[in-house]
Amino acid sequence: MEIETIKTIKTLGVLKASGYKSKSIKDELRDNLIEKLKQNEIVFEGVHGYENTVIPELERAILSRHNINLLGLRGQAKTRLARLMVNLLDDYIPVVEGSEINDDPLQPISRFAIELIAELGDNTPIVWLPKHERFAEKLATPDVTVADLIGDVDPIKAAHLKLSYADDRVIHYGMIPRANRCIFVINELPDLQARIQVALFNILQEGDIQIRGFKLRMPLDIQFVFTANPEDYTNRGSIVTPLKDRIGSQIITHYPMDVETAKKITAQEAKLNAAQTDMVIIPELVKDLLEQIVFEARDNEFIDAKSGVSARLGITALENLVSTAERRALISGDQKTTIRLSDFVGIIPAITGKVELVYEGEQEGASVVAFNLIGDAVQTLFPKFFPEIKKLEKQNEESPYDAIVSWFFNSSDGFELLDDLDEASYQDTLNAIEPLQALTDTYQPDLKAHEHYIVKEFVLWGLVQFNKLSKYRYTEGLQFKDPYGSFINGL
Repeated sequence: MEIETIKTIKTLGVLKASGYKSKSIKDELRDNLIEKLKQNEIVFEGVHGYENTVIPELERAILSRHNINLLGLRGQAKTRLARLMVNLLDDYIPVVEGSEINDDPLQPISRFAIELIAELGDNTPIVWLPKHERFAEKLATPDVTVADLIGDVDPIKAAHLKLSYADDRVIHYGMIPRANRCIFVINELPDLQARIQVALFNILQEGDIQIRGFKLRMPLDIQFVFTANPEDYTNRGSIVTPLKDRIGSQIITHYPMDVETAKKITAQEAKLNAAQTDMVIIPELVKDLLEQIVFEARDNEFIDAKSGVSARLGITALENLVSTAERRALISGDQKTTIRLSDFVGIIPAITGKVELVYEGEQEGASVVAFNLIGDAVQTLFPKFFPEIKKLEKQNEESPYDAIVSWFFNSSDGFELLDDLDEASYQDTLNAIEPLQALTDTYQPDLKAHEHYIVKEFVLWGLVQFNKLSKYRYTEGLQFKDPYGSFINGL
């Protein structure tokens, strides 16, 4: 209904006269989804990578009026999808004023609303509930009780109203009855104890609830959405089979399937203010590299794939990366700076906090695994920008990298690139390797001005990954050397 219309409807009699018809929440979601699909509107705004997989399945579940279980690893936008379903609700619905469970004035189900309407009739006051208030969410934890979700007898209410415990007015409703005519989300459903899951059976199927011996026939009108990690991937608990049987649609979520989609998500979610984006330039190569690190982590032998690597890793890593460059610029006095590959050391805390290591990974050390992921990402992306470096090369076969390797071979002291160099010193340091410029001019001639030096650094890291150079990390920065030159010179 229009906002101007509902302002004039304040009693049950006026509501009836307006021709308003009650509708279940599942029909409400269905009808509004149908309208959006007819208009080719985007239903789940801001969710990327699910256009041809998860979202069609979710839309089919809504059209089928199903309760839904979103099954997937952490950081796969399960809760976000549930919250976005609110946009499919009507703007406002009428509620009996004073009702604890959002009673529909035309179809009341609580004793309070039924008795009030019987007493006041068409003069029963109503209020209008906006759609943003029709969303309830509960994180399942082992300490959640039936009283929290369903309700319990309230001795204080009994004493205050001077009622017997046999009177159903002493009941204090839990979160689920209070979410009547709303979307109710239970996150991490397997963490809910089995005996608590059992309490949901009748609500999902028959609609009635039992509280401390009171058998209440209350056909609650709720759209349930559950989220869970795959059962086989967690030892904390599982969804009991009868409950799973009562959930209409189980939808499998997934991580972004390509770097471009992951970049969209990270750009949308990263919290960067104007001061940071004005000071720190982020080349496209940096964005590609950052997301590739996340993809490498999901395939890394030292990281537990069953636990998952959240999309939050890329988001917080970008925030850390920009902050690393910002801090460096503030210390050196530069007004503007471009992210460097050496700045990627700053994302290690974002990685170590978001991955679960297997036993071998623990032996390696979290920081070492995280640092090696940066190198792995460079190795994967390198052939997309420069000629492939083969593991086996023919003797006397020329390589486009020979001049750079020779430069390092003749530099007995190696080459140091410090983390906190100011912009001018950083550029001068890389310019000292003259063959680097020739290589980038040949294979990446269209680079923007701010991209030249990150690409030069990218070449050095790539040569390390393909064993053309060696790299050593120490407190102040990085040292690059010819892997054999120092040994031969020593002889």
